[in-house]
Amino acid sequence: MTAETADRYDPRAIQDKWQQRWAAMDIFRASDDPDDQRPRTYLLDMFPYPSGDLHMGHAEAYALGDAMARYYTLRGHNVLHPIGWDAFGLPAENAAIRNNTHPADWTHANIEVQAASFRQYAVSFDWSRRLQTCDPDYYKWTQWLFLRFYERGLAYRADGYVNWCPVDQTVLANEQVIAGKCERCGSEVIRRVLTQWYFKITEYADRLLADMAPLEGKWPDRVLLMQRNWIGRSQGAEVAFQIEGRAEPVTVFTTRPDTLYGATFFVVAADSPLAEELCAPEQRSALADYVAQVRKLTDIERQSADREKTGVFLGRHAVNPVNGELIQVWAADYVLPDYGTGAIMAVPAHDQRDLDFARTFDLPVRVVLDTGSADPGVTGVATPGEGTLVNSGPLDGLSKSAAIDRIIEILAEHELGRGAVNYRLRDWLLSRQRFWGAPIPIVYCDGCGEVPVPDDQLPVLLPDLRGQELAPKGVSPLAAATDWVATECPKCGGPAKRDTDTMDTFVDSSWYFLRYCSPLFEHGPFEVEAVRRWSPVNLYVGGVEHAILHLLYSRFFVKVLYDMQMLDFIEPFTALVNQGQVINRGKAMSKSLGNGVDLGEQLAAHGVDAIRLTMIFASPPEDDIDWADMNPDALTKFLGRVARVAAEVAAAPAVASDPAAGDQELRKVTHRTIDEVTRLVETTRLNVAVARLMELVSAARRTIDSGPGAGDAAVREAAEALTIMLSLFAPYTAEECWEILGHEPSVATAGWPASDPALLVRQTVTCVVQVDGKVRDRLDVPVAISDDELRSLAVASEAATRALAGRGVRTVIVRAPKLVNIVSA
Repeated sequence: MTAETADRYDPRAIQDKWQQRWAAMDIFRASDDPDDQRPRTYLLDMFPYPSGDLHMGHAEAYALGDAMARYYTLRGHNVLHPIGWDAFGLPAENAAIRNNTHPADWTHANIEVQAASFRQYAVSFDWSRRLQTCDPDYYKWTQWLFLRFYERGLAYRADGYVNWCPVDQTVLANEQVIAGKCERCGSEVIRRVLTQWYFKITEYADRLLADMAPLEGKWPDRVLLMQRNWIGRSQGAEVAFQIEGRAEPVTVFTTRPDTLYGATFFVVAADSPLAEELCAPEQRSALADYVAQVRKLTDIERQSADREKTGVFLGRHAVNPVNGELIQVWAADYVLPDYGTGAIMAVPAHDQRDLDFARTFDLPVRVVLDTGSADPGVTGVATPGEGTLVNSGPLDGLSKSAAIDRIIEILAEHELGRGAVNYRLRDWLLSRQRFWGAPIPIVYCDGCGEVPVPDDQLPVLLPDLRGQELAPKGVSPLAAATDWVATECPKCGGPAKRDTDTMDTFVDSSWYFLRYCSPLFEHGPFEVEAVRRWSPVNLYVGGVEHAILHLLYSRFFVKVLYDMQMLDFIEPFTALVNQGQVINRGKAMSKSLGNGVDLGEQLAAHGVDAIRLTMIFASPPEDDIDWADMNPDALTKFLGRVARVAAEVAAAPAVASDPAAGDQELRKVTHRTIDEVTRLVETTRLNVAVARLMELVSAARRTIDSGPGAGDAAVREAAEALTIMLSLFAPYTAEECWEILGHEPSVATAGWPASDPALLVRQTVTCVVQVDGKVRDRLDVPVAISDDELRSLAVASEAATRALAGRGVRTVIVRAPKLVNIVSA
């Protein structure tokens, strides 16, 4: 490229040229050589699902992760930056039904499309570690891990409630239920009890909470808060209530045992077995009708504070254990069957949902906590929180905390309850009635019961089912593959049947980052020493939509593997960056809204580098980007300016080779830019880093046009530093400029430029002069100016004098050398 051709900057020609050359160079392969003394850095982007080609969200996420990976490579680190695909899941199954094919056909075709797009997008992946979770070589070890959890009592089978679509005849995740209807067919979803497999994540609840401490400041605050709220640790008491017609008491958990004297009725989840058990014969018909309606609701709808309260009296009474009062037992939808025992004590005066229910059904309301507010029975507003206990016998006059301690003592003394901790977190339901997932490696024998598949028989391979064989029929598609289901019991050799469910795809993604460290290892899910060399992941980049499930499950897996002595760390991801969403015209992109933007079309129109740079420059990583407000053409012009600087430097006769002999003002700008960009990248303030590069281009342009010219050694220094730093964000343009400047490829391995501390020292700074807090002037002053000198200059400023308009000066606040605030009398 010459100065003339730089005027006709052609991103597509540059892309075609460097894609071919990079493919042969294999620049970004991480080294496993134990003698490699470079610091290791493991940088990971959340792997994609192959549902089609890459989209605008991918363009942002992978531009961010790639900039960080390239930075550490330039810093001389041995960087592991792998790629793979989260390749199991229901979309592939649906595509296979539509197309009368196998899910693998659709999945692998999409993977190849995305792989080609990643290469075009110039992401610095180590392609030698590529994996797909649907490959038997991968899911063999997913099954192996399931069996290790099973041996430790962390995988178990139990009845559980699921969302069931009666038309598609399949289980739906909560996210697939929209306003109580199936997102695919629109039919009303019901709640149904199925025998399911679970991981006992609740056993690790306290550790999942406690181990967040070292993540503070390294993970986004909102992610840590979301996980804490999801785990939902609550301290309180378990209280035993005797129920008419039942020999054993029913235990409830409450965080406010101090309000027990105010419990005036008892509520059971309508669709729980307990409700059916407690219901008096004359109320069973009413309960059955009510349950049919409740099962159409999602958990979120049931717990909504805005919904009208509904319920059915079960014709039974419970005994309040502290005062002996008989209180009515009701079935209602706002209590969930899988929370605690599926029953609560209702204290309407001090809980809004209980109060709304009591007012709907004319149930008694008793105030037992004096908060200074009006009677909730009159106002309809419950009074939770702090206060002094009243109408509570031995608790009267006590504060909330003292009353909680005392009532727990009383309950324990009379064997009516005890102090307890409860969690919002539920065990992880991992069974899916789907085909395209990892089969659960358990068989069922009439004589031996549940029998794990021996390790030497793994993987349990999926059968070859296609098209309509995968269509929902009320059971998992695997159940219809009778030849596959029928097997031999590994323990006794007799006839047995395979488990016909597959695992939640979150199981696959809960350990994939460990497999990357040794993707070809054949003797376990990963080579322990390789993982210890590379892990934990230094920086994980992905969307905040994974803040809870994926990240929480990965943390759980790592803790179990630590307990199994396979890992020597307890958290999988040392630092986390969440990117925002790419939206259009203020809304999420969707076909129905007609506001979708095709990434392929954008790349064709503007070039890869301009799109990458637009994504980075638009905002801080965590903020949303509205594509309607973006202008990739402006970034294309900027890249053309960069290319022209490089071309002019290359074409100009060199005045001197030593930058020290060049323009000193440009050198100061160059080295300050290096220093600032280094710090900005390390704190992921990438948009500001791009702004600093733009300033450097402008400074170089001024020196070329109005200073010593392109042949000045300081201009070459600026051009080379600019090219290296720009390579984080615009690798094609940077590589072309690097070659123009006379260097062998690749700029990705050129080494990060170093700033000269002597050139970072500023002789003067700009001081802002305010009058009554408003900026009125700016003064260039020496860095070492004294407070008295600066005060005199500021007060003498013509602009400050005009702003005072004859008023006197009450005081002058000086923060030398950058700020003076003159306060008028």
